[in-house]
Amino acid sequence: MSSDDEECFYDYEEEEEEEEEPGWDDGGGGDTMLVEEEAALPERPVDCWVSKAIPTILTSLKNPIHADVMHKNIHRPLQKSLFRLHSLQLVLQQLVLVTNYIVFLDMLDLPALYVCTQQQDLSMVMNLLYIKQHQARALLIHHRWKMESILDHFDRKGRDRMLRETGVVIQQQAEEKNGGGMAMAASPSPPPRPRSSVTCYVCFEDVSSDAVSTMDCGHCFCNDCWTEHFFACVNGGQKQIRCMAVGCAAVCDEDVAQRLLGGRYPGAARRLRGALLASYVEDNAAARWCPSAPHCGRAVRVDGGGGRWCCEVSCPCGASFCFGCAAPAHSPCPCAMWERWEAKCRGESMNVDWILANTKSCPKCSKPIEKNGGCNHVRCKCGQCLCWLCGAATGLAHNWTSIDGHSCNRYDDAAEKRKVDGARRKVLRYAHYYERYKAHGDSRRAEAEKLGPAIEARARRLREDPDPATAPASGDAAEALAAAHRALLASRDVLSRSYAFAYHMFGGEERTLKAAAPESEVATAQALFEDHQEMAERHVEKLSGLLAADAPPAPATAGDAALRRAKQDAVALTAVVEKHCGEMHKCIQDELLPMLVEPMSIAAYRRDGPIKAKDFPTCGGAS
Repeated sequence: MSSDDEECFYDYEEEEEEEEEPGWDDGGGGDTMLVEEEAALPERPVDCWVSKAIPTILTSLKNPIHADVMHKNIHRPLQKSLFRLHSLQLVLQQLVLVTNYIVFLDMLDLPALYVCTQQQDLSMVMNLLYIKQHQARALLIHHRWKMESILDHFDRKGRDRMLRETGVVIQQQAEEKNGGGMAMAASPSPPPRPRSSVTCYVCFEDVSSDAVSTMDCGHCFCNDCWTEHFFACVNGGQKQIRCMAVGCAAVCDEDVAQRLLGGRYPGAARRLRGALLASYVEDNAAARWCPSAPHCGRAVRVDGGGGRWCCEVSCPCGASFCFGCAAPAHSPCPCAMWERWEAKCRGESMNVDWILANTKSCPKCSKPIEKNGGCNHVRCKCGQCLCWLCGAATGLAHNWTSIDGHSCNRYDDAAEKRKVDGARRKVLRYAHYYERYKAHGDSRRAEAEKLGPAIEARARRLREDPDPATAPASGDAAEALAAAHRALLASRDVLSRSYAFAYHMFGGEERTLKAAAPESEVATAQALFEDHQEMAERHVEKLSGLLAADAPPAPATAGDAALRRAKQDAVALTAVVEKHCGEMHKCIQDELLPMLVEPMSIAAYRRDGPIKAKDFPTCGGAS
């Protein structure tokens, strides 16, 4: 035994064991991936066994492992060693983290990408718990395809209870064969010799024993009844079909369902197969379809995060969206606030524009008034008279040329600063935030559509500078220009959405703050947020002006000093803009969101915008 072996301690009861040939037994199947003839796995705790096992397991993930081979070569050595769950969890975490942090699954190439990715997760659970594929799928769907949740329940409840709560039933014969240990559901003992005919207790017909099917739970019905049951469930949108026996919640074998449906209802069999594949995205807490319209056919998966998927991603098709709610990227506005803001904008933006342009608020009852004649002296339904030009209350006596006792031709600064209460104040408050939200959005579109091509052309000229003396400086200036333009677009997005957040956070109609939040702390946090917002706006406009100007000039007329100065200006302004946008994000996350009654969070600030999804490895190239 090597020094490494001597450092691993384990405690187990000695048992009488069969003498076995050293090495891996392929079970006579000849078609397994887990074969290594030279040396057997060491009998040691799991964490010591990992270094040799992981490469072999990673290879085996591409193909399911035969049950007998898995039991003989892995489960028996593990049962003899001290079974430490936390060590096994480390193994699986390392296996899961082999993939990229953010990947996309291309539904246009299902065999190469989608099926492979799903099969890897299924194989992990099948090999860990020694269960069939449909049982592993039921367990993963129940836990939303989260391995950490399965490991946690396995640790707290044990294997049998965890499977029972999921509706996964292990055949009793397999339990008895293992002496109460790990059930060999994948290769049960041969059933007793069937009778020539069996009574189906659904249709109460006597059918041949060859025309019945038995599920893992032991319930046996005729194939016709099973087929109609499967067909009805598939038409109802179910992908996890349960046993049709009364009071039984066991998950049916998907292979049996596919076989029976394929003979009578091939269309339903295809729909079931597609639903089982799609469950990897639809029931997976770490995966989501790209919300692009028309749909690009891709899904995005995020690895890591502990179940709190608060991030923004960009699909290869170009669509950027929030992973939490599938809406367009909206940080630093939380998902719940953004949903309410979009609903308000859809329902009120046009109404608000019309109200502001065509109505005045009554100085008495605050209701909006529309003028239906040419006279600028109007009367509200409540009886109050007012001047249409300035909205101030007036008396009743007037003529067609003047209003008695009223003059508003002179600009009165004090009158303009008066506070307007009631409905008009709410409208004006919404208009304040909406106008700024829309203005930054419009600026962002203009800077992307008009300024973007100009920046690209200017950067291209700088990169193609033929002068060897200024070529290095020109290349650096080109990269600075491109980075500054990306930062400008990202900061416009941040500023635009920050007004949606501010509308709901400060002075809204509904009570969103905790009762224990002191008003002084709220006011201080609001002032800090608005300071960062103001500074970000100021420097964003400067950066926009710098990029829109004719600087740096073309390489033919540019000197090294001019290029260096232009690069320094762009880099400095970009850093300041990114700093204030990041500080505004930090203020929202750390100071303001904890004051809300409803728990909320936002995606972390990224200077380059949403995370770019990477190509997902195919089965042929998975590592």
